[in-house]
Amino acid sequence: MLQRTLVLLKPDCVERRLMGQIIARFEAKGFNISGMKMLRVTPDLAKQHYAEHVSKPFYPSLEAFITSAPIVAMCIEGLDVIRVIREMLGATNGLNAAAGTIRGDFSSSRQMNLVHASDSLASAERELSLYFSNDQILPHKLLLTPSLRAVDEG
Repeated sequence: MLQRTLVLLKPDCVERRLMGQIIARFEAKGFNISGMKMLRVTPDLAKQHYAEHVSKPFYPSLEAFITSAPIVAMCIEGLDVIRVIREMLGATNGLNAAAGTIRGDFSSSRQMNLVHASDSLASAERELSLYFSNDQILPHKLLLTPSLRAVDEG
């Protein structure tokens, strides 16, 4: 099923200059980036994005981290993109992530794990609306799509 998901390249990804390498992995997989921008997450946006965590003891350090430097927000489209990107990221804690995953290759932290990706269709819709207006998402069919998958695969 063709889906959209939100992917955030977190402050540690931006600071460590890993943006290009990580974006390249999503593109190499055949996914389409239909929206992308660099921004600074405000405390208010952090509270909206992480609403389910605001009352938890670790939230203050999470907010301090996500607001500490710019991030890159992306709307990425593709077949089963939510599941596949989360598998590409690996376990939340980089120390537990398999080699070959983004976190397994580049992270050794639970919090500073480089990338956020929506975990469900409902989360993707909610999260995308926090970072992008409808006119900032520019879906398009890639000319190379026939080289990536069969016509009956979507």
